Amino acid sequence: MNNFRKIFPFIIPYKKYAYLNIFFNILYAFFGTLSFISLIPMMQVLFDLSKRNTAMPVYHGLSGLKTFLEDYLSYFITTATDAHGVGYTLSIMVAMIISIFLLKNLSDYFAMFFITFLRNGVLRDMRNAMYKKTIDLPLSFFSEKRKGDTISRIAGDVNEVQTSFLSILEMVVKEPLTIVFTIITMFTISMKLTIFVFVFIPLSGYVISLIGKQLKKQSTRAQEEQGTFLSTIEETLGGLKVVKGFNGESYFNKKFQDSTHRFFNLSNSIGNRQNLASPVSEFMGIMVIAILLWYGGHMVLIEKTLNGASFIAYMGLAYNILTPAKSISKASYSIKRGNAAAERVLEILDQENPIVSKIDAVKKNSFEAVISIKNISFRYEKENVLKDFSLEVNKGQTIALVGQSGSGKSTIANLLTRFYDVNEGEIKIDGVNIKDMDLKSLRGLMGLVTQDSILFNDTIKENISLGKLDATDKEIIEALKIANAYEFVNDLPNGIYTNIGDSGNKLSGGQKQRLSIARAVLKNPPIMILDEATSALDTESEKLVQVALENMMQNRTSIVIAHRLSTIQRADLIVVMQKGKIVEQGRHNELIALNGTYNKLVNMQSFE
Repeated sequence: MNNFRKIFPFIIPYKKYAYLNIFFNILYAFFGTLSFISLIPMMQVLFDLSKRNTAMPVYHGLSGLKTFLEDYLSYFITTATDAHGVGYTLSIMVAMIISIFLLKNLSDYFAMFFITFLRNGVLRDMRNAMYKKTIDLPLSFFSEKRKGDTISRIAGDVNEVQTSFLSILEMVVKEPLTIVFTIITMFTISMKLTIFVFVFIPLSGYVISLIGKQLKKQSTRAQEEQGTFLSTIEETLGGLKVVKGFNGESYFNKKFQDSTHRFFNLSNSIGNRQNLASPVSEFMGIMVIAILLWYGGHMVLIEKTLNGASFIAYMGLAYNILTPAKSISKASYSIKRGNAAAERVLEILDQENPIVSKIDAVKKNSFEAVISIKNISFRYEKENVLKDFSLEVNKGQTIALVGQSGSGKSTIANLLTRFYDVNEGEIKIDGVNIKDMDLKSLRGLMGLVTQDSILFNDTIKENISLGKLDATDKEIIEALKIANAYEFVNDLPNGIYTNIGDSGNKLSGGQKQRLSIARAVLKNPPIMILDEATSALDTESEKLVQVALENMMQNRTSIVIAHRLSTIQRADLIVVMQKGKIVEQGRHNELIALNGTYNKLVNMQSFE
C-alpha cells in the first residue's frame, strides 16, 4: 500500500474516471445481486408457490421492509394472474429479469469503459515521468546501471503497474461490493443458513492466501532478469562489429539464452502459482456449496423452514460469491507482481538528482571575461582523478589540455558542463560559481564536440538543429559550410533531409564528426569545448575536421582536450596534465624548449 500511495498522484488527474468507474461498479454489484433475487417470483409463478394476497400491503418502516416486499410481490402476482392469466404474469417476470441483467451488463461495460481512460492515462504519464527523470539524472547514475534495465523499467515495469497494480481499484470496489450485497441478501433469505456457511469461508481464504506468499519475490527476480537480457540485446546491437570481428556470436548467444532460460523458469513458476489461484478458490467454493446443499436441503425438506424457490435463489447467490472471490484472489496475486514492478519504477522516480538548478539560480546568457577553476579535486569512486587543479581561461583564448589517458583531461570538460560536480574547490564563470547558475543557461553558454560523434536516427536537419530548434534551412546550410560538411551533404539523395540511420551509421567517421561540429556551430555558443574531437579519425578526415574546428573556434573561447598534439600547436596556452595535476604549461615552442613531459609526448607521436 505504501507503493500505491506513491503512485496515487498519477491517478489524481483521472479521478473523474475513477469516480465513474466506482459508481458503475456499485450499480453492477447491486443489479448482479438483484438478478438472482428476481428469480424467486418467477419460480413461485412457475411452480404455483406464491400465497394468494388480494389486500394491498401497508409500509410500516425500514424494519418491516422485507415483509412489505414479500406481501407486495404476492399481491402483484395474485392480482395480475386473476386479471390477465398466469401467462401474462410469467411474461412480466421474464421481462423484469431481462431488464435487470441488461442493466447489470451495461453497468459492467461502462465501469470498464471509464477505467480504460484511467489505466492508459496513468501508463502514459508514468512513462513520460520515467523518461524525463531518466534524461534529467546525472551521468554518474548510468555508470552504475545497465541501459537495458532502465529500458525494461520504462517499458515492462510501468506496464505491469498499469495492468496489475491498478486492479486494486477493481478489487476494493466491484468484487467486494458484489460479495457484500450478496451476503446481505443471503442474510435476509435465511440468517441461520448464512451463519452456518460462513463458518467454512475463513478456512478456504487461508488456503488461498498460502499460494501467493512467494509471488512478489519471484516477480522482482523475473523483472530484473528481463532487464539483463534487454541489456544484452542493447550491448550486442551497439557493438555488432566487435562481436562479429572477434567471432563472439556464440558467446553472446549463450549469454542471452542463459538469461532467457532463467526468465523462462521464473515466468513458469509465477504463472503456475497464479494459475493455481483460480481452481483452488473455485474448489474451496464448491466445497462450501456442497455443505450448503446438504444443510439447506435439510431445512427445505425436513425442517420446512425455507421454501424451495428461495433456496434455489439462495444457492445462486452463494455461487455468485465464487466469481468475485476468484477475481479477488487473482487480483491479490496481480498486486504482488505490480508491487514488485512499482518498487523498480519508484527506484528511478524517487532517485535524488544532486545536479539541479537552485531555486534562486543565476541566469547568465553571455560570457564576458574569465573562466576560473580554483583548487578543484574530483573522484569517480575512491581514487582522485583531479587533485588541487587550478586554471584560468580568459575570453577569446584557446586553451589545450594534453596528457596521457587517465590524466583527467576529459573530466575537466565533464565538470565545466556540470555533468558531474566537483568534490572540492570551485569553478566560476565571470565570478559566478557554476553551482549557483541556472543549469540550462550554463550549458547554453557552451558547445560540445566529443570524440564519439553522437548522432540520432533522424535527418541531418533534425540532428543539427538540436543546437537551435527553430533554425532555418539557410542557417543549417551555413553551419554545414563552416563545419566543412556541406559538400558531402549536398551530394546526398535528399540533402539535409536525408536520414542518416541509427547513430549515423550511413556516414563515415569524418562525416559524422563534421555534422557534430555543425551542430555546435549552429548553437553559436561563446565557449567551445572540444573533447578529443579528431582522435578517432584517419589523416584525411582529420585535416577536413581540423579546418572545420579552426573555422568554428574563430572569435570564441575554446577549451581543447587533445590526444593528437599536431592539432593544438597554435593554442594560446597548452596545459600538460599527469595523474590529475598540471606538470607543465605554456605555448608550444616554450614547452618544447623545456624538454620535459610535453616534449616527450611530441617525440612519441612523431615516432609513431
